[in-house]
Amino acid sequence: MHIIETYFECGGFDHRFLQGGISVYLWNLSKSLVEQGHRVSVVTPAHGRLDDLRRSYDVETLDYQDTYELPLVLDPRIWGERFPAEVRIPLTTTAHRLRLDGIDLYFLSNELLDELPDRFYPPYGSKGEDLVFFKPLAAQVDSIRFVRHRFGDEKALVHAHEPYYHYLLPAAFRNDPAKLVVATVQSNMPITKMVYRPKIERLLDFLDAGITLPPEHTGPPLTAHEAVMSGYQQRTHLHYEYGPQHIGVYDLVAEHADLVDFLSPGHLEFYTDFADTPFEQLFTRLPVHDTVRRNAHKSFVGGCAVGDTWTTGEPPAVDRATVLSGLGLDPALPTFFHNARYAVNHKGQTELFRAVDRVLTEGLAANFVLRCISDGGIDDPYVQGVVDRHKGRVHLEWERVEEKCIVEYAASADFCLFPSKFEMDTFLIAQGEAMAVGAVPIATAQLGMAHFGHVADPLSGPGAEQATGFAVNRSFTEDDPLLVDALARRIREAAALLREQPEQYRRLRANARSNARQFTWERAARLHLDAFTALWEGRRPELGIDAMLRHGWFDLLPDEAYATHREQIAEAAARLGDATTYRRCREPDGPAARALFEAAWARADFARCAQTADSDPALRARLDGRCTVEEDRIVYRLPHAERVELVRLAPEGSGRRDVTVRRLERDGAVFTGELPPGEEELHLLLTLASGRCAWDVVRHG
Repeated sequence: MHIIETYFECGGFDHRFLQGGISVYLWNLSKSLVEQGHRVSVVTPAHGRLDDLRRSYDVETLDYQDTYELPLVLDPRIWGERFPAEVRIPLTTTAHRLRLDGIDLYFLSNELLDELPDRFYPPYGSKGEDLVFFKPLAAQVDSIRFVRHRFGDEKALVHAHEPYYHYLLPAAFRNDPAKLVVATVQSNMPITKMVYRPKIERLLDFLDAGITLPPEHTGPPLTAHEAVMSGYQQRTHLHYEYGPQHIGVYDLVAEHADLVDFLSPGHLEFYTDFADTPFEQLFTRLPVHDTVRRNAHKSFVGGCAVGDTWTTGEPPAVDRATVLSGLGLDPALPTFFHNARYAVNHKGQTELFRAVDRVLTEGLAANFVLRCISDGGIDDPYVQGVVDRHKGRVHLEWERVEEKCIVEYAASADFCLFPSKFEMDTFLIAQGEAMAVGAVPIATAQLGMAHFGHVADPLSGPGAEQATGFAVNRSFTEDDPLLVDALARRIREAAALLREQPEQYRRLRANARSNARQFTWERAARLHLDAFTALWEGRRPELGIDAMLRHGWFDLLPDEAYATHREQIAEAAARLGDATTYRRCREPDGPAARALFEAAWARADFARCAQTADSDPALRARLDGRCTVEEDRIVYRLPHAERVELVRLAPEGSGRRDVTVRRLERDGAVFTGELPPGEEELHLLLTLASGRCAWDVVRHG
């Protein structure tokens, strides 16, 4: 088949022409698709680098010249009075082909696409200030026009990457019988990210897409509790509110693409449910939740990979003593390795440095090789203080180095640390790289990283035989003390394991290496081709009952399912404590009703607790007594909570509505705090021992 790969950049064939990881992903996947016998074309902007390309490669200028005016309808709330309501940017686009490793790369060049040759991506500060902000949007328009011209009525599968950089493509090709569109979600960008609706309508009309957008959602205003939950999401990086006349990026992609691709099973699971996060309950009340469910049958996991350097052949022979001594560290000590860009909220680096500081101050004898990549260095005085306080134990670097150096660091380490937060990682190649050369992971239990096999109890718990390392609970809180505690505890446990149970450590090390080395580009290509081939041959996927039960979408079940899948439905309902659904399968007796209550209680799903509480006075008393007000103090009782926070809407300002958060004081299983005056409805965010986050709203007075 002919596969047309398209993204905002594709310089993975040469590090001088790339800015981000998607570029590397796209190139490696393209090579693997060609190796498996398929034709691959890549369409991407030239970014003003044609002369640089010509100095190293044989670049052919094609007989293609597309002169047009790009119409942009501007949101006046962003672009103000300095710009007209619609601007038309005159462009003349040319195309240039480079043939490399059996792939045709088409580089598009015009006045806008050639801007920003050093960074490619517009700075966020250009929004509302400089029309260069629309360079990625122009790239979409030019890619669509070029594909139509170059490939015409030829049957092809257009494979587009990252929704924010291709949201026009699925709609533009929706009515083209010769073009199939597969959209890959690479990041966990907020699923509610939106763009200005009049701008999209104008561009789709300009592109003759023949698509009418659905009416703008005008549902009821948010309730007080929903408003609090929504305001809090600014702290989770999972959701932001938009004003009227906007449309969701993911909605555009999911509704019009033929398939939607994800990088790992956990990535797909997370983006489908947002389960156990502070966003989960609000998500189920938003229109995009219906979009996800309506298009869930299109989703598949094409996967990602760890590079060939790490996964092929024998693990590299590295002189540990030379490597660590060269960094000023003691090779005889347990060594922990971290490798990520410097992004303290995304990568959990604030908590990482606090945990390292704590264990070393307590006297743990260990080395830490911490790579936090930052072109501007790291000017945080606390981070520098950690390094200064623990000379000979901490090596910090932020410079970009050759891959050979990273291999040496990782192969010299006993453990690797990846405390990523806010579920922003969708595969995490760097963790796989370190594991592939034998570093045992200590990492958050993010769903997007679950495929790497680190678990809560890798020595004797469920799945211990295949476990690769230690998991710590996910975190959706900035500067999270619970994550610091968990990391410090795991670091101490890991050092003790290496010292006291070397055979167990060797087992985890072997498992880590075996697990990571399975994620090859050849495997990723096969997974993609399984889905591509079915689509190419006209076989369209359907959402099965198993998927509905896995996600708890009981309302989507056909009536006949209660006859054909009664036991499976009852089991799924029992898992979630859903007594209403359970009763459609069988009437719960006393023990079953209590089990349903306990399942819901364990999840802090108090609405479902209420479905069975009336059948047992003791259960009703426990439910009603979880939160009381005593002498103007909140008293909250939940034994399996780790943290309880009171969340209130902050006074309205000029931007998005913010919240204030106050942590209740903990004394065992009881949490207390001062009752704010005049508050009749308490909005409480719970963090459970399991890592699950859940909301509770309690009315009093």
